[in-house]
Amino acid sequence: QVQLVESGGALVQDGGSLRLSCAASGLTFRSYAMGWFRQAPGKEREFVAGLGYSGITLYGDSVKGRFTISRDNTKTRLYLQMNALKPDDTAVYLCALDPRDAVEILRSGRSDYWGQGTQVTVSS
Repeated sequence: QVQLVESGGALVQDGGSLRLSCAASGLTFRSYAMGWFRQAPGKEREFVAGLGYSGITLYGDSVKGRFTISRDNTKTRLYLQMNALKPDDTAVYLCALDPRDAVEILRSGRSDYWGQGTQVTVSS
């Protein structure tokens, strides 16, 4: 079955950088979109960034210009480069995959496949 495993979360200082990874396995789809969401305590899950199979990207307004989504050549490992981190970026970051391969659908948060998440904490 599909498995998504995130890594790279850590405690960083305000203004610092971090790179998250998501390793996908068990994939049998011809194409798919992948992306990142985050959830802070007491807040709703928030879309961070998405990447379609063809390379189309989409970012949440709060991270535009600071975060970059990318993947490796196998298209099974997804990355999120996070720069200029702020305390408001503190959250559990989750990887998602949607075989409908539409980043707009992925952004809706209705994907069937999710990782367990990795904690990012930004100290002020």
